[in-house]
Amino acid sequence: MAEKLTVYDPAEDLGSEAAMAEFMAAAFETNDAGYIAHALGVVARAKGMAQIAGQTGLSREQLYRSFSERGNPTLKTMLSVVKALGLELTTRVAHA
Repeated sequence: MAEKLTVYDPAEDLGSEAAMAEFMAAAFETNDAGYIAHALGVVARAKGMAQIAGQTGLSREQLYRSFSERGNPTLKTMLSVVKALGLELTTRVAHA
């Protein structure tokens, strides 16, 4: 008997702002720009892409395209989405 596999969507497990912030913090620790953009798209889907679109003035289609596997969102788009998510970016001195 063959097992049926389902696709896991991490957005389903991000039910609180704290979970979203922790997910993004882990993404930033990778220092991988592509993964960070992907993670931001996951968090935006968890919050509701229509809501994020309304708050940023960007279309849902543009957001989905920007945060798709082949997307390359601009810094302006990323900052708009971060703000709409109620998150903030901070910096600290890196330790060697």
